[in-house]
Amino acid sequence: MPRANPIDKHDARRRALADSALRTLGELGYAKSSLREIANNSEFSHGVVHYYFSDKLQLIVFCVQQYKQTCVTRYDGVVADATTPAGLLAAFADKLCETIVEEAPMHRLWYDLRSQSMFEPDLREPVAQIDRTLEDMVWRVVARYAELCGTEPSIAPNAAYGLLDGLFQQALLGYLAGEQRSLATLSAQVHQLLPLLLDPARASAPHGA
Repeated sequence: MPRANPIDKHDARRRALADSALRTLGELGYAKSSLREIANNSEFSHGVVHYYFSDKLQLIVFCVQQYKQTCVTRYDGVVADATTPAGLLAAFADKLCETIVEEAPMHRLWYDLRSQSMFEPDLREPVAQIDRTLEDMVWRVVARYAELCGTEPSIAPNAAYGLLDGLFQQALLGYLAGEQRSLATLSAQVHQLLPLLLDPARASAPHGA
């Protein structure tokens, strides 16, 4: 039986540590999480955590990169399955609301980390890379919606991402504050916004209602 590659074993342990750390980071946020605090809330000792990650910043960047690698494909099924503009809108809005309910701590950590990048130079490039992948994710939805409507987007990808991300963050804040209608409001806003992102001058017969 072939022996495991030491590099593979090292990477696997780092990923396991990151999965464990994400739970603590999502609850406590950037400022309140130290390597010791993360270790105390996991099955790993402080020494083990410090062996694989030299400091909190390195661990947090690894954690968020690992998490975002999985979530950036979250809407690919929505895009692939959509056959009508209305169907895509409904599925996209539902998925946005679903991920707030199921993964609110992780989204809260992401926004915390993005804010911290204004003060931590070492965070800026990793955060920028993640932002670009999220922008691409949103753009795939917008571009497919435009295609189904028989037209093209009227704004740039970064603008579409900024608008939708702003609505998403507002809904997340409302949800965390216990506002009952925050998710319904997000869904309604998405239905209102996406048609405004299209170029009416290039519209042709849509692929469905």
